Amino acid sequence: MPPALPDSTVNDIIHLSNQKLSISLIHAKTGVSRSQISKIRSANCPGVQKSKGGRPPLLSPTHVHRATRLVETGQADTATQVHAALKDTFLGCVSVQTIRRALKVSGMRAVTKKKRPQLTKRHRDKCYAFALSKKDWTVEDWKRVVWSDETKINRIGSDGRKWVWKKKGEGLSDRMVEGTLKFGGGSLMFWGCFGWKGTGHSCKITGKMDVDLYVEIIEDELRHSFFHWDYNTDDIIFQQDNDPKHTSKKATHCFKENKINVMEWPPQSPDLNPIEHLWGVLKSKLATYPKPPTLMQELWEQVQVEWEAISVEECQKLVESMPNRIAAVLKAKGGYTKY
Repeated sequence: MPPALPDSTVNDIIHLSNQKLSISLIHAKTGVSRSQISKIRSANCPGVQKSKGGRPPLLSPTHVHRATRLVETGQADTATQVHAALKDTFLGCVSVQTIRRALKVSGMRAVTKKKRPQLTKRHRDKCYAFALSKKDWTVEDWKRVVWSDETKINRIGSDGRKWVWKKKGEGLSDRMVEGTLKFGGGSLMFWGCFGWKGTGHSCKITGKMDVDLYVEIIEDELRHSFFHWDYNTDDIIFQQDNDPKHTSKKATHCFKENKINVMEWPPQSPDLNPIEHLWGVLKSKLATYPKPPTLMQELWEQVQVEWEAISVEECQKLVESMPNRIAAVLKAKGGYTKY
């Protein structure tokens, strides 16, 4: 039987145990055998958890907290960036994969950055003011709107994806958005419109879109869409973005001549335009083809088929989403929303 320990040594062991030091560390500090330390802890420190065994974690709770804070505040987007920011504070060898696992355990997951226009304070203010002016609109009001836009459709491949970490349930914020600018062309530029009664007439934009071509689209595709839906222009509100071609004097004169009421639209606000969802539906359907089209004409034929195949029900669901979109913009104070 080992000799009885002095009271002072026992007290030291109790004190160190209450500080949550391991048995090995207490042994190193006091020189008392591990078995004696274990017995003293069991008799005097019932609240101290026993070691679960195994290798101790490489990252302390402080490191994990700092890692999540770096992500939440936008100072780092990826596990690699977190590792670079914290590597000087690690006591041992910590890999990027260890950081990645720690972020997952803390409730985060990697998602692709969404490409949205960069928002300034002016953009947010105008978007918020628009949403405020439409907060009392019902679905019946939104049924009167005809939505329009242009989109780029690639023949092969995509525009690439970027990743960022997020917490479960975390809403869309600046750090989860990859800013884009509306410049440059693509494999195929497409103009389309839709309303409560489904998709309207569409067209392929050949060459550069200018004011004259846009006016032709309004007088041809848009007017034919109204006839197709049996709409009276007096009962319709036309939506378009603030591209200079859309708001030019010639386009404005065209709308006035054709008695088309144009909705005032906030800049940089694709979150509000449900046609953005239809672009996603269209491109998803095109991606299901077994192989990419070999010619641009083949791509255009596929686009026409899939655009016309979009159901009226799909369009109506998007129109019905407008009150929720407006509420989301108001909640975000004109900033990014899940839409």
